[in-house]
Amino acid sequence: GYKEITLVDDLGNVVVLTEPPERIVSLAPSNTEILFAVGAGDKVVGVTNVCDYPYNFTAWIEAGNMSSIGPYWQPAVEPIMTLDPDLVFASTASEEAAETLKNLGYNVLIVEPKTINGVLESILLVGRATGNHVEAGEFVNQIRDRIDAVINTVADASSTPKVYYEVWGPDIQSAGPGTFIDELITLAGGENIFHDAGTSFPMVSSETVIMKNPDVIIFPHMYMGTVSWGTYADIASRPGWDSITAIQNDNFHIIDASIISRSGPRLVDALETIAEMINPELFG
Repeated sequence: GYKEITLVDDLGNVVVLTEPPERIVSLAPSNTEILFAVGAGDKVVGVTNVCDYPYNFTAWIEAGNMSSIGPYWQPAVEPIMTLDPDLVFASTASEEAAETLKNLGYNVLIVEPKTINGVLESILLVGRATGNHVEAGEFVNQIRDRIDAVINTVADASSTPKVYYEVWGPDIQSAGPGTFIDELITLAGGENIFHDAGTSFPMVSSETVIMKNPDVIIFPHMYMGTVSWGTYADIASRPGWDSITAIQNDNFHIIDASIISRSGPRLVDALETIAEMINPELFG
């Protein structure tokens, strides 16, 4: 039996559900990943055109097995309403649509966790909302175990390597405090060289990176469909970068941007991957 449940989202909005949702629309790739991870995927009737995990939804949409509501950033409400959803999972990228839908009487939860712990809370929220709280609880416990395993392993490291992550270039943007990237590098046993930046995604100078001299350099593989930085040779040949320890030691890594920037369950995959990049000798 389904009891009436009261849910509070990340912006403090309250939603009361009297029956389990049967027609769910997801307005963010991270929400789509969470919905499928907790076993509610069969209730999802609409996703964005950038939702690409755990399935190739473009193929599903072409085959008529899923509907696209359009973009992740500022989607229009009409395509969402057409699907007659009984629950919509939005994000701050779709806040305007969420507001409009709420005013029209739709159930809308805005899921926008800012920390790894927040993501685990979001998974539990989505589980409760969809009647999959048992699966969500088990899934979160598995993730916590994996996080603990990394933390316990890197506790044996002899040093804390300095890590540089480039979000975008050639006008360099890195990741600072309040980002998943910063939290992941720290948990993985590294020190983010821009941990003390004044903003979450600071624009930084090439000279500052050289001066901070990272031991490990990580670049995103794909970001919104493009590689902004070229090749490893392009990075190594940036003026003055040949003096950076990471470049001298060939300690250069590439990571899938969607696992390190999405507020979804694959952040634990990113954590394990980064921990191995930082301290390969600890992970056999």
